[in-house]
Amino acid sequence: MSGDDIFQLFAYLLPAVVTGAVAFYFFRLHTRNEDGRRRFLLHKDSQKDTLPIRLQAYERMVLFLERISINSLVVRVAPKGKNKNDYENLLIKQIETEFEHNLSQQIYMSDECWNIIKAAKNATIQIIRSAGMSETDSPDKLREDILNKTMEKQSPSATALSFIKKEVGELW
Repeated sequence: MSGDDIFQLFAYLLPAVVTGAVAFYFFRLHTRNEDGRRRFLLHKDSQKDTLPIRLQAYERMVLFLERISINSLVVRVAPKGKNKNDYENLLIKQIETEFEHNLSQQIYMSDECWNIIKAAKNATIQIIRSAGMSETDSPDKLREDILNKTMEKQSPSATALSFIKKEVGELW
């Protein structure tokens, strides 16, 4: 084979290689695009099924936070006796029972949101316990002390509620 024959071979081979490379590139691009489209459609279909469940979980946690807010809790749960420690324990038991009832909702929300809800629950219990350490001896006076502690600042439930609202707004 002479140099001209080799040059002619490359002259014929070069357009075929370039055409093959361009075809391979566009085929790969098309395949990736189709793969992404399929993933998007699958995500969209699953979102259609899971969004109502997630919203229901957020609704339940909003209800939980409303039920354990100090004002709501103290008004809803009246003392059953004359012992302030029994009343304090009753309030805490109400919070824990509500929380245990809604434990399964954590799988539908972000870890950050769930941790904020737990922090609100624990802060509410802490407010009740700190009011219980006062020198009061009657449950009615304990109720007043608990309410007075929350009058000065925003309740933990309100903080958690605002976070839930923000997170639900990001779902759309």
